[in-house]
Amino acid sequence: MPDVYAIHDGLPLWLELNTTNSNSVRLSPTQISWHTAHSHVGGLSFILVKHLGSGTLFLFAGHRARLLASEGIGSGSDFEGSGFGDLFGAISGIVRGHYREVIGDSGQ
Repeated sequence: MPDVYAIHDGLPLWLELNTTNSNSVRLSPTQISWHTAHSHVGGLSFILVKHLGSGTLFLFAGHRARLLASEGIGSGSDFEGSGFGDLFGAISGIVRGHYREVIGDSGQ
């Protein structure tokens, strides 16, 4: 299971925390499997990677865990930046969009 379970605006999500000194990101086969299976049933998870050299934060949707493990942070993140405020803004937009797709747009 990922490191953090959170509820944002009443919507659940999981967050895996990771660090790297290079482009590569180490994810275990179990972590990759969990994120992949969770996304296949409509769940939402993320992998947050902090590059220790630059301090940059990279956010990846969990369904991309296998790609992230094989290609590293260069595989294209859903968010890249240094501020937690911007990070939470990005997560908020992704969470709302995901659940809008999963449960439908109620017009709100």
